[in-house]
Amino acid sequence: MSRLVRTPETQHRIHFQDCDMLGHLNNARYLDYFLNAREDQVAEHYALNMGELARAQQAAWVITKHHLSYLKPARQGVLVRIRTQLIHFDNQNLVVEMQMRSDDGYRLLALLWSEMAFVKLPAGTRLDHADDLMDQLEALDVPGIDYDPDGFDERVKAVRQELKKLRRE
Repeated sequence: MSRLVRTPETQHRIHFQDCDMLGHLNNARYLDYFLNAREDQVAEHYALNMGELARAQQAAWVITKHHLSYLKPARQGVLVRIRTQLIHFDNQNLVVEMQMRSDDGYRLLALLWSEMAFVKLPAGTRLDHADDLMDQLEALDVPGIDYDPDGFDERVKAVRQELKKLRRE
């Protein structure tokens, strides 16, 4: 990790096979696009392979909850930008925010919060993050985002207002 990228962003094309009959990305496929983008970004920017990490530590993060807001359709064939960032963590949990934006980056199409718990494998019982992992999470946590478990709708509104302001400038 030469330069720490707290909020990686990658570009993706919306594929025909993932769309509904209106040519919009199917609601269930948003999760695939978000999670695949995050996996690729973690491998590229943090040199972490989640499968190898799970095998080495006999532990992994499992998703306990998603909050997902669909704001504008992602249409077949268009390019979108997917940004991901760690917005909260504690001894056993973390929350990753994922945004799907228009190709120019100025319109929010969807926003996802994925809440995850760190668990021992194969039992699935909650486990504390090791000290070195806590240090990594601390380095990746995005400053300036005050996570509130009940504040998802407010966060969506804030991101939309931020992008609206950027479009005006």
